[in-house]
Amino acid sequence: MNKQTLDFEKPVAELEQKLAELKKQSEERRIDLASEIASMQAKIDATRTSIYGSLTPWQRVQISRHIERPFFLDYIRMACTDFVELKGDRLFGDDPSMPGGLATIDGIRCVIIGQQKGRNTKENLHRNFGSPHPEGYRKALRLMRLAEKFGFPFVALIDTPGAYPGIGAEERHIAEAIAVNIRDMMLLRTPIVSVVIGEGGSGGALGIGVADRVLMLENAYYSVISPEGCAAILWKHRKHAPEAAAALKLCAPDLTAMGLVDGVIPEPVGGAHCDPEQSAENLKQAVSKELHALAKTPIDKLLDQRYAKFRAMGVFEE
Repeated sequence: MNKQTLDFEKPVAELEQKLAELKKQSEERRIDLASEIASMQAKIDATRTSIYGSLTPWQRVQISRHIERPFFLDYIRMACTDFVELKGDRLFGDDPSMPGGLATIDGIRCVIIGQQKGRNTKENLHRNFGSPHPEGYRKALRLMRLAEKFGFPFVALIDTPGAYPGIGAEERHIAEAIAVNIRDMMLLRTPIVSVVIGEGGSGGALGIGVADRVLMLENAYYSVISPEGCAAILWKHRKHAPEAAAALKLCAPDLTAMGLVDGVIPEPVGGAHCDPEQSAENLKQAVSKELHALAKTPIDKLLDQRYAKFRAMGVFEE
């Protein structure tokens, strides 16, 4: 059973507990309970499929924040080979919340960067809870230019509640760092693929999110503001976060329908944290497919398509 059980997962957790008790009784008393165990397992599978087949936007947000969900470095370990981390922005320092470097994905050598969270207090303090400082975005820009120089595609894995809003970050011009990244990614003369693997919060996500192909994991979210932040502004209380999540249209199906996301990467039933290896394999195959397709497009045409893609966003008629 997962250490963190979300409210809507409790029916499955209770059945799993009963299943564990049945197995224990079978072993301790040497009783053949195979049929009962099989029946309970089938019930668990059916319940899980039912719950995860009709998730609300707020439930998907909760899954995207699950403490056992694979993070950037987990995907590096499971989906990439030959990873060599490159540190520092050559201007101020290194930002542990935005690791990156050289890696190979399914035989394709590339430059990869992403936001990294922690699983406990010590790790979260080191990684700044996945909220990058300005030097993180400037390091990302340095690696983008490195990719362009050597003709490597650039891959970004997004997982942040937002860029760090502290005084130090403001003093070192966090908004300018993000703006420069957005501008230069639009002009970067190499294929770019970005994947939202968990939280995709505001400009913190967009700072490494301008790409030829924008993908999302099935239970990730991508939004201009968090549901809690939206609820605090519109309803004056965070308890309305579920309503805000529904109104923001921040999940993969809605974003795909609006043309803001190019593809959805499926997750195992129960979420990526239930089978990290399968989730990593799905991500590797999806990124590899896009990189192979983009490699066939002339770079000038790729830049024109990238520009047109983002200029078309937000257009509407009355």
